[in-house]
Parts: sequence; C-alpha cells; structure tokens
Amino acid sequence: MAALAVAGVASAQSSVTLFGVVDASISSYSNSSRDTHNGISIGANGLPVVNPFYVNQGSVKVSKRALANSGYNSSRLGFRGTEDLGGGLAASFWLEAPISNDDGATGVSSFKRRSTVSLSGGFGEVRLGRDYTPTFWNDTVFDPFGTNGVGSNLINTANGYNPKSRFDPTATGGFGGNTNYDRASNSIGYFLPPNLGGFYGQVMYAFNEQTKFKSNSAALTNAFYKDNTARAGRYVGGRFGYANGPLDVAIAYGSSITGDQYQAGITSKVNTLNLGASYDFGPVKLFGEYSKAKNKIDYASQQFNIVDRDNGTDLTGYLLGVTVPVGVGLIRASYSAVKYDRNQQFAFNQFAFNKGDEKANKLAIGYVHNLSKRTALYATVARVSNKNGAALSTSNLLFSNNTTFTPKTSTGYDFGIRHAF
Repeated sequence: MAALAVAGVASAQSSVTLFGVVDASISSYSNSSRDTHNGISIGANGLPVVNPFYVNQGSVKVSKRALANSGYNSSRLGFRGTEDLGGGLAASFWLEAPISNDDGATGVSSFKRRSTVSLSGGFGEVRLGRDYTPTFWNDTVFDPFGTNGVGSNLINTANGYNPKSRFDPTATGGFGGNTNYDRASNSIGYFLPPNLGGFYGQVMYAFNEQTKFKSNSAALTNAFYKDNTARAGRYVGGRFGYANGPLDVAIAYGSSITGDQYQAGITSKVNTLNLGASYDFGPVKLFGEYSKAKNKIDYASQQFNIVDRDNGTDLTGYLLGVTVPVGVGLIRASYSAVKYDRNQQFAFNQFAFNKGDEKANKLAIGYVHNLSKRTALYATVARVSNKNGAALSTSNLLFSNNTTFTPKTSTGYDFGIRHAF
C-alpha cells in the first residue's frame, strides 16, 4: 500500500508523452543543366583562347520519382516529459528521433532531431543537449512551408548546402562547411521566461569537445597540433523577438567555427545574421525574412593570408511568403532568392566569362486540406532558377557533375498525407 501511495504521488507530479508525425508523399524532382560555353576558354597565361571548332553539347536533365517522407511536416517519433519539483521549478526531457516511414530504414536509432534535459522556473529555462540553433528558428518559423518538402525557402537550402557536393557527393556540412546550421550538439541554452509581455529570447553555446594539448616542449606541442583542429565545432548564438497578437518579429545571430589549422593560426567560421517577421491580417498572413551569412577565414599572422576563392564569401537571401485560409484548407506561397558574393578583386576573365556571382530564385505554391486536426492532405510545386553557376535544387538531387554543363533550373512536386499523434 505504501509503494502504491508513493507511485500515485509521483504520477500526479509528472507526465510522459509519446508523440510523432508520419508524413508520406509521392514526389518528383528534375534538374536541368546547359552547356553555356561558346568556344572561348582561359589559357594558362590568363588570356582568352578561341576554339572555332567547338561543338555545343546542348543540355542534360537528371530526374527522379520517389515515395518520400516529410513533405509537409518532418516525420518523427518522440518522448517528452515534465516533473513538477515544487516551488515553481520543473524538470523536463525531450527525445525526438527522425523516422523514414517511406522505407522503414530509419527509426528510433538516434535522437538527433532533439535530445535535451532542462530545468525551468521563474528565471526561465536552462536546456542541455542537442537542439535547434537560434539562427535556424527564423528560417523555419517565418517560412510558409516550414523548411519542409520542395517548397522550403532558398535561404534554408543555401545555408544547408555545400557547393562542393555538386562534384563531390561525400562533401559534408552546409555553407562554408557549417555542420551547426540547423542544430547544435553538446549545447547549453537559456530561454527567457514567457511572462515578459510578448518579448522572448534565447542564447546558446555549443562545446566543440576537441582535445587540447599543452607541453613545456615546443616540439611536442607542434607535433600534436600539426593535423589537429582544436577549435572546430564550437557554436555561439542568440535570438530575441517580440510576439503579440498578429505580429511576430525576431532577430538572430550565430557564429560557428567550421575548421582550423591550429598550428598555422588559421580559423574558418560562418557568421549568420537574420531578421524575420510575420503579420496575420486574418484573410491572409504575410511572412518575410532577410538573412546574411559570411564564410570567414581569420589569420593569426598575415603571412598566412593567401588567396582563397571562398575566403570572405557572403551569402545574402530574402523571403516573401503568404498563407491564405480557405475553408478547412490553407493556400501557401513564397518567393525566395539568394546571392553569393565572393568579394574578389576585379579580374578580366572573371568579368568576361563568369559573368558575375552566383545567384538563384525560387517560387513555390501549395495547398493543404485538413481532414481533421491531426490529418491533412497536401500538394506543393516549386521551381528554382539558377544563374552564373549556382546549383541549388528543390531536393537533394544533384545536378550533372560534368563541368561542361552549368546548372539552370530545378523543379519538384509533392503530393502527400500527414498524420500527427
């Protein structure tokens, strides 16, 4: 009886919830590239070389049809719980795993979507573990498509895309090799309390968990750091906003160390700043975002300041979106655009043959039909137009890796069903 009484008290003060989303779609993706060469190339001396016998290779198209997942909401399975500690304190946990319900290959084998434990009270919340980065929140909250499916905005696509993957599918990380774009592991986060009259905010610090070495022997220290990246992996950022009634606006900044040559004193990092807002007029809800990310290389000594094509590259993007309720359904549409600025000095061959920095724009439109509060049918179609060598796509389908062809357009659609529980 005593044991049952204790169990009853514990269950009254705590709760555990099983939740999830199962989302499946019939999807199609196609990427088109064209041969834009005109028989003129750059010789070893930097001057143009004309080949009058060059035969243009035309165009090439790669395509794929699939039964995919996460076209409307990301498929997931999770467990979350809260315990009331008394005195206004509460302890909670959140374990959320991605699932691939289209083939069943990925299940609760990892909780890489989110795995946190936290303590909250009148002071706010302290959260430990793997979680969304502050800068990613603006990308997904102020996107009518929530960064899911073929409609996901180009700011999200470009920040999470490594341009080297066009020719090297094994290339990892996003813009500038950033592996902390959407989520950061080994993090400590602090969230402001929710009773601040609409103001909200968070800060995050993620440990790099790299090994450091210190010795009285310079030879031993140099030998250890020869191939070591002791500073890579760290993330620090914050987000602050105001939400009241129909208005929601937030600004975020984050800095992620993507790699370094410790011995040489060279550190690579990606700094991201974005501002997003939405306003619900009732008949329509408007969304907007401006984002700027910079791939930066810091040199401890100017002797290492060598020419690097990706040094100082800026990625600038913006988004305009709208949702329109129609009965039990919702029309969604967005236009997004990004531009890469290499910040290079003027060169004749760059001006004449590259014709400017890479840029792309995307138009997406979709409809969601709610069968109930938990089940919905949806359809989305999107098209990306690339210019000057940009290679952004509506999916993870790569363009032709033949250097003869320049990426041009990418088209995709999703028709699916989403059930949440």
